[in-house]
Amino acid sequence: MQAARDRQKSYADLKRKLMEFQVKDKVMLKVSPWKGVVRFGKRGKLNPRYVGPFKVLERVGDVA
Repeated sequence: MQAARDRQKSYADLKRKLMEFQVKDKVMLKVSPWKGVVRFGKRGKLNPRYVGPFKVLERVGDVA
């Protein structure tokens, strides 16, 4: 069981990108498919994938 978990973790870590944002950087936020339908009233391919840009005002923590 542990070997399978380690193997899956190594596969997932290959696709993960380390991203750090500093104060005053501009970022785009990914919209979940359900919130996109409710918020923008569009479905499928016409649904916006990202909203923004937003400016980073404060850095709260490493994982926040």
